[in-house]
Amino acid sequence: MINVNQPAPDFELADLSGSLHRLKAMRGRLVLINFWSAECPWSEQADREIIAGWEAWGERITWWTIAANANEPLELLEQTAAARRLPLVMIDAKGEIADLYDAQTTPNVFLVDAQGILRYHGAVNDRTFRQRTPAHFYLRDAVQALLEGRLPDIAETPPYGCTIVRFASG
Repeated sequence: MINVNQPAPDFELADLSGSLHRLKAMRGRLVLINFWSAECPWSEQADREIIAGWEAWGERITWWTIAANANEPLELLEQTAAARRLPLVMIDAKGEIADLYDAQTTPNVFLVDAQGILRYHGAVNDRTFRQRTPAHFYLRDAVQALLEGRLPDIAETPPYGCTIVRFASG
């Protein structure tokens, strides 16, 4: 179980081109980790919101998208990542990192500070099936707080979206 205000578990994953990326190597930077699906409409909406924030935050944060569904082929991931202008997509088809972080849905965001401490976990905003226009932007507020040198007012929210597809092993 991963907890807010505790060290974020280290991991290493390959991106769509096969290059490896390790969380521990990002110390000194704010890292946004988003468990993601190419097919989930909730992920697509979150991508638009994260891109808007990321363009404003610029080089002050690193954004890692983790493709966590076992059933999404590489070609689909590549096409969707390019269409949505995602800067980096890593593949977790076996769900090992999703399991490590206890991620159950896409989108599901984790915000890690420069010291490697998890400072926010949960939803991008408060959009729901009934409330289609969000009123509160949790991720944006958490990033802004950390950029200003303070802890987020809200550190954890329930994530929502599509269930991560896992295949039984063995």
